[in-house]
Amino acid sequence: MDTVIIGIAGGTGSGKSTFTNRLREAFQDDVAVLYYDNYYRVQDNIPFEERKKVNYDHPDAFETELLLRQLEDLKEGRSIECPVYDFSRHNRSDRVVVVEPRKVILLEGILVLADERLRSLMDIKVYVEADADERILRRAIRDVKERGRDLEGVAEQYLTTVKPMHYLYVEPTRAMADIVINSGKNPVAFELVKNNIEKIIRGADHKK
Repeated sequence: MDTVIIGIAGGTGSGKSTFTNRLREAFQDDVAVLYYDNYYRVQDNIPFEERKKVNYDHPDAFETELLLRQLEDLKEGRSIECPVYDFSRHNRSDRVVVVEPRKVILLEGILVLADERLRSLMDIKVYVEADADERILRRAIRDVKERGRDLEGVAEQYLTTVKPMHYLYVEPTRAMADIVINSGKNPVAFELVKNNIEKIIRGADHKK
């Protein structure tokens, strides 16, 4: 199967999910979506209070080897069992989601452009950026409403790991992107990426 892989990176709260979801809606059944956050490592042997202190914004926090294997499976036309991460427990859950092969794979996450092995599989690399104040506010709202966190814990995590890791690992990947956009809702950037995907798909169809 000729598969197009688009990496969508950017800092926490930058608008990556908004951009990803718009592409998912545009291409419907032609698209599979993988979230790098679901590939955080299993931490069954670490007590909950210790799991809360883990640096989740460092590349080593992810089981990238599993993601690479599953991307290759999808490219070869095989379905995968994608892990599901439980953010309230700071650990991978027992659930999996079956993802079927599709013409386009959207791979979203803060550090998807930081690993050279992942980058080498991508046809389009996108970096979404936003003002730092906007990003922390969006993250705080999300973590409290959707991930069962308290505001004090969100602030502590942001200051101790999220912010420093952003400047150390995330922001440098901006230079590795093919397209840098300033908002997940940017209509011009969206049409640009959408049109590129359509061209690649049409090219792949013509090869059949």
